[in-house]
Amino acid sequence: MSTALVCSSHSPLLYCYDKPPQEWDAIQAAFQTSRDFVEAFNPELVFIFGTDHFNGFFLNTMPAFCVGLAANAAADIGGFTGAIDVPENTAMQAIEYLRANGLDPAVSYQMTIDHGFSQTLQLMTGGLDAVPTIPIFINCITRPFVPFERTILLGNKLGKFAKSLNKRVLFLASGGMSHHPTRYYPAFGEGEVEVMAWQLSGGKDPQSMSSEQWLERLDSMHHEGAGMITRGERTAQDMRLNEASDRRFLDVLLNQDLNAYENWDQNLLVEAGGIGSMELQTWIAACAAHYACGGARPKLDVYSVAPEIGIACGIVHS
Repeated sequence: MSTALVCSSHSPLLYCYDKPPQEWDAIQAAFQTSRDFVEAFNPELVFIFGTDHFNGFFLNTMPAFCVGLAANAAADIGGFTGAIDVPENTAMQAIEYLRANGLDPAVSYQMTIDHGFSQTLQLMTGGLDAVPTIPIFINCITRPFVPFERTILLGNKLGKFAKSLNKRVLFLASGGMSHHPTRYYPAFGEGEVEVMAWQLSGGKDPQSMSSEQWLERLDSMHHEGAGMITRGERTAQDMRLNEASDRRFLDVLLNQDLNAYENWDQNLLVEAGGIGSMELQTWIAACAAHYACGGARPKLDVYSVAPEIGIACGIVHS
């Protein structure tokens, strides 16, 4: 059995920016470095840890963790549509292993994912169905937050399960670093009535917008937001892009000291680096899984505060 790791930021604005960030070439080179690394590793199975932006998971029933036995990607901006090649039997075995070892993830027989999974999976493997892939959802967008201790446990147990498979396994994390996209995905109680109804029900509430209206809203608002950034109407400070907060996170991650995160105040992390910094839960889970398989310490390929694409962009691999 061998294991590889890639943790990468995602952003819809990678595909609709108004002008490229100053370090665009370095960011693109880092994406290509990771893509080449994955291609050389030639994984037989991928565990991807991702989140959702109210395209598949809603506030009426929001699990902390969910494992997909089948998955399709929504047509949200920045995402790639299509079916994921989920090995159902292996995914079920993973769920059973987790439930026998101190965790109780939800299960989805028909998971809907969005760019929080599909962008990174497409970029790193070349296609949503290029490699058998098990999607692991972590709630990163709304309170109550998942304790880092539980995320570490999730990754550790999945790593131990993966180690028994005798395959080349890639642990892939999608999300972060600091950013605060509440303009698009408002906190509960802070959005327009039809937006709140969508985020609660996914269209089932009579006051909710439809799926088509939600996707059209996201497309329009992201293009509008890209222009606002260029004109200086939205700044890095507005988006809570915070290099100090991100570097603090990376110092712990790159030193393989994941247990240190257990003492972090997640509310302070969000205050410093925005709600988008909670997507770093996926990095913690993927690294814990990788380490449980004996994986090596990751190295940083790129870090850049890139307001033009709405995020502080980071990529690591091992």
